[in-house]
Amino acid sequence: MTARVITVSDSVSRGEREDQSGPAAIAALLELGIESDLVVVPDGIESVTQALRTSIRHAKRLVITTGGTGFTQRDLTPEATRSVIDRPAPGISEAMRAATFGKNPYGILSRGVAGLVGTTLIINLPGSVSGVEESLLVIGDALSHAIALLEDPGDSHRA
Repeated sequence: MTARVITVSDSVSRGEREDQSGPAAIAALLELGIESDLVVVPDGIESVTQALRTSIRHAKRLVITTGGTGFTQRDLTPEATRSVIDRPAPGISEAMRAATFGKNPYGILSRGVAGLVGTTLIINLPGSVSGVEESLLVIGDALSHAIALLEDPGDSHRA
């Protein structure tokens, strides 16, 4: 199974700053046994929506975004994600925020969402390296089960 990591950043996409969160996500996913590739796009609904739809067309089961989940005017990754997903998966984002509660005073400012488009799971992560690593540590154990459920054409919860 391969995943796609999408770094959402105006400055990285313009070459003004080195991407650190995308490579951190790739490394954390690899530790979970998930290989991934990386795409960088500027902030904004259209650029993120296009990158998400392209990832889905390339049959990626897991798409991780980093960045664009904060409070600035250009932080629109959650809005782009909501416009693409068919079914929300709020427990994923809730778990990531809850795990940082009390540890990182800014963790509650992340507006990231998660959801499903057909057999693809999309998860928004913060744009910081620590936010990426902490978030994937929290949800890592559940990711393989989530992917297995997406790949199962039947109902694996039958009694």
